Amino acid sequence: MTDNRRHRPMKIPLSKGTKILLVCACFTISILGFLVKLPSSFRHYDKELHSLFYFFAAAFLNLLFANRNLFRHILIFGALYLFGISIEYAQEYSNKLFHIRIHGRYDIEDVQSNLKGLIAFSILWIVYTAILFGYNKGRFKEVANKSD
Repeated sequence: MTDNRRHRPMKIPLSKGTKILLVCACFTISILGFLVKLPSSFRHYDKELHSLFYFFAAAFLNLLFANRNLFRHILIFGALYLFGISIEYAQEYSNKLFHIRIHGRYDIEDVQSNLKGLIAFSILWIVYTAILFGYNKGRFKEVANKSD
């Protein structure tokens, strides 16, 4: 018996409302986390932590919403990039708003590190999607040839 099912990416069985609620909760925690000054033991790894956070944030959002949809992937990439820039401005503004230094200043190197994490995930996502596409195309041809 031939298995003619195509390999599909992992889908998380959550309703759209649950996904949005989960993202809002993570978004809120992220904002609060980015506005608090990093403990001194982690300050030497600040840029690496930025890259890792944005890599995993992109992975999380792509698993929830994009699957293999290029347009959604680009939309998530752009939204996270703008989120990173906004957080840097918010850090600068929070110091002026509260008249105490809660966090550092706007740091272009942080934005660049965010972008590195997003690009690294995008490369991985593109390679994965291309391999999956090739695999499914080969399986489809194999099933079509067997049915002839």
